[in-house]
Order: sequence, then C-alpha cells, then structure tokens
Amino acid sequence: MDAGLSLQATDFELFGLPERFALDLGALDAKWKQLQGAAHPDRFATETAAAQRIAMQWAVRINEAYRRLKNPLARAAYLCALHGVDLEAESNTAMPPAFLMQQMEWRDALSEATTLDAVDALADEVAASREATLKSLQSRIDGAAGVDWRAVAGSVRGLMFVDKFMSDIDRRVDALS
Repeated sequence: MDAGLSLQATDFELFGLPERFALDLGALDAKWKQLQGAAHPDRFATETAAAQRIAMQWAVRINEAYRRLKNPLARAAYLCALHGVDLEAESNTAMPPAFLMQQMEWRDALSEATTLDAVDALADEVAASREATLKSLQSRIDGAAGVDWRAVAGSVRGLMFVDKFMSDIDRRVDALS
C-alpha cells in the first residue's frame, strides 16, 4: 500500500479522487482493482500474522470505501458526514409537504396497480424522479462554493424514502410475475 495513506484517509483520498458528488466510475473501478491487488490478503499469506491482519484491514477498508463511493446515495450521505452534517435518518423524518404528497400518490398508485404494465409505468416515473434528484444533488454539491449541507442532507433523506419505495415496487413486480 501507499506509505502516504492511512486507514483514516477519506474515501476520496484513498481512491485519489476529488471530493465531489460526480465521480468517474471507470476511474473508481480501476483504482479499486489496483488497491485490491496491492492489499489482497492472499498476497500476504507467507507474511507474519501482524502483516496478514494489516492486509485484511486494508482490504476491508478499501471495499467499504468502494461500496460507499460507488453508490450515489451512500456517497451523498458520506459527503454530508465529511462536512459535519448528520443525516439524522432515524430521528428526522420531517419532509416538505409536496414530497409527502408525492409519496402518498405513488403509494396509492402502487396499491391500485393490478398489472405489470401499471407497476412498470410507476417504476419509470419514480426512477425519473430519482434521477432528477441525483442531478440536483450533483449541481448543489459540485456547482458552487458555500454548499448548504443541511439542505443536501434533507434531499438525501428524501432519496432514502424513494429508494425504499423502489424496493416496494420490486416486491410488487415479483408478486405479479
């Protein structure tokens, strides 16, 4: 491993990427393969137990960072945390009224959907909304100095609701299939 890195480095530092929401996923994948190749525990099979433990720590750290950076929702939450803002996902469920109305409309539509076509149409609508929110997050995080991280955290909490609802849609598709 790079002697200049520590296990406490940020995920972005570990992967040599700029601290931003938009990432080059190809570069992330390539760096992950490189880091895993250097730290894979099998490479340390003939080393001391201490060296093997350190290799295992690095492999776990690299994989955790990779999963966090690869997933846009986890990446946005991580950026909030890096900037001192807790999502308060368990304790703060307050959302704007328009968002809550949209959620209720989607839930009603899902409960009334009796065909795969109807569920697929709803899934397309929810996916489009999710993509729009991700683009908005990218613009707000990467677009200018002075990011309002509390507002970003609110959007991330909203995305958590949307992702949970997308899982509900998947279960409905399975039930109708």
